Amino acid sequence: MKVEKAITLSLGSLDKPVISRYQFGLTVNKIYRSKVYGGETVNLHKDFAEKADIAEHLNLLIDQGVLFPHKNLSKIFTLLGRSDGDPEDIACAVDPFCYISHLSAMSYHGLTDRIPKKLFISSPPTDTWRSLAKEKMQKDLGDDFENYCEHGLPKLVRPNMNKIEKTDLHCLSSKHLGAYKNVRGRPLRVSTIGRTFLDMLRNPELCGGINHILDVFDEYGEKYLRLITDDIDKNGEPIDKVRAGYILNERLGINNEVINGWSSFAQRGGSRKLDSSSEYFPKWSDKWKISLNIFRNSD
Repeated sequence: MKVEKAITLSLGSLDKPVISRYQFGLTVNKIYRSKVYGGETVNLHKDFAEKADIAEHLNLLIDQGVLFPHKNLSKIFTLLGRSDGDPEDIACAVDPFCYISHLSAMSYHGLTDRIPKKLFISSPPTDTWRSLAKEKMQKDLGDDFENYCEHGLPKLVRPNMNKIEKTDLHCLSSKHLGAYKNVRGRPLRVSTIGRTFLDMLRNPELCGGINHILDVFDEYGEKYLRLITDDIDKNGEPIDKVRAGYILNERLGINNEVINGWSSFAQRGGSRKLDSSSEYFPKWSDKWKISLNIFRNSD
């Protein structure tokens, strides 16, 4: 079997909407190392692919119309006969450490009737991302890791994603590594319901604004109470717990041991505002000692 045929068939077996240079490198490396695909011998005389081999095979498959450079994403390719997929699936396929968050996650979980104009995505800070990428490469390649790198084959690098097809992306890099769920049968990852509510408190401007968030808490706070309190109690900062405490306790009238315990984090301070994205307003919750900087009669 010719090597290009083996590469094409191998790429076709991948359950991915798009192919990155790193995925292409993994595929070529595996074929060079085994010299077998589907029980047939592949016509190869080298044990390792070189950087030049990757470029040669990639350019040949592009010339043959097997692979097509993606319209918006650099060094990303679509495979002949395969649909590009939804933007959120492509984003998660290209960046293995990102997940859908904020208003996009709210929409996925049915928490809002607003249709996001942008796709909101969260991923780790650059240093953390690079560390995770190295760990993933070591896991993917096993004993071949050092030779793969020494031969200059494509590494897993953070993609620059500003737009996918007609969809604009808002990419947030956060030190708070989010809790997310994998969607069965898709490369999609979405922040959990509990983490989505925590993100609402941290970045209301990315979730439809504070008034919309309060409406969502009013409608779904009791339904998802355990998921909300578990995530905020475990992962929330003191100010997150105070904000959640005010909403759940004073607005919704919910009392339980966890929420009442959060009142110990209440303290006076000009920076302690319900809406982190808006200016201070001299109206307070006496119990939670937080500025109720909400500019409508919603409470």
